[in-house]
Amino acid sequence: MNDIMKTHPCFSREAHHKYGRIHLPVAPECNIQCRYCIRKYDCTNESRPGVSSRVLDVDEAVERVHVAVERDERIRVVGIAGPGDPLSNDAAFEVMRVIHKKFPELILCISTNGLLLPDKLDELIEAGLRSLTITINAVNAETAAKIYSHAIYNNVIYRGTDAADLLLGNQWLGLKMAVESGLLVKVNSIYIPEINDSEIPEIARLAGGMGASIMNITSIIPQAEFKDLKGPGYEMMAKMRKRCSQYISQMSHCRQCRADALGVLGEDKDMELEMLFAKIGDEYTEMIV
Repeated sequence: MNDIMKTHPCFSREAHHKYGRIHLPVAPECNIQCRYCIRKYDCTNESRPGVSSRVLDVDEAVERVHVAVERDERIRVVGIAGPGDPLSNDAAFEVMRVIHKKFPELILCISTNGLLLPDKLDELIEAGLRSLTITINAVNAETAAKIYSHAIYNNVIYRGTDAADLLLGNQWLGLKMAVESGLLVKVNSIYIPEINDSEIPEIARLAGGMGASIMNITSIIPQAEFKDLKGPGYEMMAKMRKRCSQYISQMSHCRQCRADALGVLGEDKDMELEMLFAKIGDEYTEMIV
């Protein structure tokens, strides 16, 4: 676990200057609807979670990893963070199994809302998962119902506090099970002023007490149903992180990455161009040999 902490750019402030990651957009489906979320495919002009240039199939995803590690020796992590929720997409598990077999030295990581985590944890570990991020934005169902419009579980649609109770229960159970299974766990919490201000410190306290390694508090990006909200400023973010740091280590270098991010944090490359350059290079090599 210490080795992962030293080389995973999201878990270590020192590592994010030295090591890179590649996100594979193979998971378009999602089992919840966050009121702040718009998932976009074929999107090149935004840099935020939930967007990617396109969704990849398994072979394309594996090829991208091959190109990425050949062209940048700093790549240490292969992550699946969308554009939807990885646990709702069979392709995410297939990609993980193939990557784990072909590139066992790389750290496999996912980001999930946690609804299916208790059900899918064994399958994730079997596929080679070593670290994960769970996004938890509330501790009370009434608050969560303001953030999520519905959840789909076992082909049943839940709404309101019923959806919130189900989601929160599975998030906290999944976090506990993941830590007990030896996985490195990060908790993401989106700071939404006047909605979950008072609950983020409690998320920190509970997550830290359960053994999560680090917490990442990020600002709400006003969009979708929350398009008229105003995100917290720098001082508000700093105060919240300081308040929560008594319970769990805080991440402050997050870049709220796209679902197809590549490279060192803050130095992201366009993966479509990378693939084009690699193809041109291969064709040129064949011509001159």
